[in-house]
Amino acid sequence: MSRSDRILPSAIEAIGDTPLVELSRLTRNVDGRILAKLEYLTPGLSKKDRIARQIIADAEADGGLKPGQTVVELTSGNTGTGLAIVCGVKGYKFVAVMSKGNSRERARMMSALGAEVVLVDQLPGSKPGQVSGGDLELVEQEAQRLTIERNAFRADQFHLEGNARAHYLHTSQEIIRQTKGEFEAFCDFAGTGGSFAGCARGFKEHNRAIRCYLVEPTGAAILAGEAVTNPNHRIQGGGYSMSPLPLVDPEHVDGYLQVSDDQAVRIARQLAKEEGIFAGFSSGANVAAALGLLEGAFKGKTIVALLSDSGLKYLSTDLWE
Repeated sequence: MSRSDRILPSAIEAIGDTPLVELSRLTRNVDGRILAKLEYLTPGLSKKDRIARQIIADAEADGGLKPGQTVVELTSGNTGTGLAIVCGVKGYKFVAVMSKGNSRERARMMSALGAEVVLVDQLPGSKPGQVSGGDLELVEQEAQRLTIERNAFRADQFHLEGNARAHYLHTSQEIIRQTKGEFEAFCDFAGTGGSFAGCARGFKEHNRAIRCYLVEPTGAAILAGEAVTNPNHRIQGGGYSMSPLPLVDPEHVDGYLQVSDDQAVRIARQLAKEEGIFAGFSSGANVAAALGLLEGAFKGKTIVALLSDSGLKYLSTDLWE
């Protein structure tokens, strides 16, 4: 029986099992296919719902999270939304710590879902909508302080294995089932690296020939070994100039792809207008990277890309101007 044919006990059970859609209009002038995993079709409108569910479940199972304890995590908004949903259903207080540089609708959504939202000032000279690694470090410092002050459980998405395991156990297996394992490459924007790490592990176990690529912003491609010249890029949720990413196994990385702000914005807008898919900056970046693969070494092949979150989370930004 499919999930849609039964009554679910809570919104937590509605997380996952997202559709895989072929982007046939965006690829009409190239030889090959792009299959987009619509991760924004979840209760919190992003792929981070999956990791919120897994991290909390793991912490309950191993005793790291006690009944009635507060949960704290830094977030660009998506993990915080997922944690607000999971913690709200399960009865935990959740404190989201976020840079003021992230879009304000994310803070409003987390607050509406019951989270206490702590907004952290950006570094002098930083621009709203352009969160740098330095800005994120200020958020990390505040998250550490609050974790100690509240005697809280830290849902540390950059280090806890539940982040990658959520995508290994579920996302990768859904994609393999949906495609019957018939695709040649996968690309994913580097935030915490959890979705890449989990999916790449699952794909490599299924077929070592599947090529897995990390996507970074042009000018902030530190994972590719390049100097950072654009720390204040516009692609929210990643590209923070952090290296290495603790969850990513270097043996699963077949290459690094760079996408400019303008490319990410242009493709996100095309997704909306031509494919009816209303997604965010990093989704545009992933599809732009996939198009680049089809125009190069993967001509005539099939590429899978994650569409990480909803365009609704960026209505206050210049993405839709």
